[in-house]
Amino acid sequence: MKKLIKLEINGENFDVAISPAAYLIDVIRETVGLSGTKKGCGVGDCGACTVLIDGRPTLSCITLAVACAGKAITTIEGLSRGSELHPVQRAFIDKGAVQCGFCTPGMVLSSKALLDENPHPSQDEIKTALAGNLCRCTGYAKIIEAVEHAGRLLSGEGCDEQA
Repeated sequence: MKKLIKLEINGENFDVAISPAAYLIDVIRETVGLSGTKKGCGVGDCGACTVLIDGRPTLSCITLAVACAGKAITTIEGLSRGSELHPVQRAFIDKGAVQCGFCTPGMVLSSKALLDENPHPSQDEIKTALAGNLCRCTGYAKIIEAVEHAGRLLSGEGCDEQA
């Protein structure tokens, strides 16, 4: 039996009829039609499905959609303003932290949540914040550089810095 719920995704309200057992990742991708959130392992180990719920990184592959009613959900599509990328997205590009791109949405959202709480994290703090996000391509050094760069961009520092 389906249940009608209202989800706020990227500032937009969606009335969705879903199974009470539906996972948020499936509702985002299949019902709402936002494909930026990636479905990786399906068991909460890889972080590819990370979204922000009320500003906190959350694994959407193990989160029931019904538990998200009344909460603000942000996907990777919700960060940019039209064609203007969010500074974290821009930093990932500037620093070459994007390879195949599969992990990137989750990495970017986890990084944004970290920088919202701590605009100047240490490398150890960045590693801890991203510990639940796996990347098989970059080796993480460029991702860490990107998060540091994003912190500088967000605080107005480093705007003239070369990529």
